Amino acid sequence: MALPGYDPVAYFTNGAATKGAADFAAHWDNATWHFASAANRAQFLNSPEAFAPQYGGYCAWAVSQGYTAPIDPGAWRIVDGKLYLNANRRIQRRWEQDVAGHIARADANWPNLRAGL
Repeated sequence: MALPGYDPVAYFTNGAATKGAADFAAHWDNATWHFASAANRAQFLNSPEAFAPQYGGYCAWAVSQGYTAPIDPGAWRIVDGKLYLNANRRIQRRWEQDVAGHIARADANWPNLRAGL
């Protein structure tokens, strides 16, 4: 289950973490995604890379440190049109101290981390 059942499109359209429903599920990238509406599901399926969180939905701060960690769907931020999630709000505050630096390090670390999953 991607994003522990939260709707990835809603982060962009509602500006909030919004629980999805099994009635509006879709499969993409080896995961099941839930959406709050049929319209959000259709929007995601039309362009999943535009809405899927970075780093496979793992904590952006953890990936910047060279490992993966689960996320809290309520600890998120959109940067340059991309969704980033963090393990919790405390970690998110740490990540926000150097967003650009953490993104650069995470981008560099992600290919090797992804290969090991």
